[in-house]
Amino acid sequence: MPERNLLIPPAERILVGVVGKVFGLKGWLKIHSHTQPDSNLFEYQPWWLHHNGQWRQQKLVSQQRHGKGFIAQLSEIDDPEKAKVLVGSEIYVDRELLPELDDGEFYWTDLEGLAVITLEGVNLGQVHCLLETGANDVLDVRHSASSVDQKNRLVPYLEEQVIKKVDLDLRTIVVDWDPDF
Repeated sequence: MPERNLLIPPAERILVGVVGKVFGLKGWLKIHSHTQPDSNLFEYQPWWLHHNGQWRQQKLVSQQRHGKGFIAQLSEIDDPEKAKVLVGSEIYVDRELLPELDDGEFYWTDLEGLAVITLEGVNLGQVHCLLETGANDVLDVRHSASSVDQKNRLVPYLEEQVIKKVDLDLRTIVVDWDPDF
């Protein structure tokens, strides 16, 4: 039974991918994974698709690698017209399906919204999202009501060098970072 009109994902769901374009005549869809490795996306079922403010539970029928990405067939989606409705949907899974992490490891979603504070106690803003750049991940820090200024910042997620402490209970990330950057 689909849930309707939820504007934010329930706390127990985590964004793991996005539905891309329709592929072929049997309703297959291109799938963009946010998991590491990217094939892990298919181990977590069922999916919760979020699109235009609505939620829809969806089961995977089949999937295969296609080029650098994946294509998938979803239950009850057997032609391009039905598939077209799902294009652009965000793919969420229940958090309990994901593996437990070791101490000091975090899912990106756990870091979003945390305050970013320098070693000197200067509030730089809040983590809006994380960016995967190839060399290292980057915190996209947006200014907030309590930040030192109105600047948005990109702070490299380099453990020990830049990231000194992540405290989920206090909802803070302590960084060795110059506020002028």
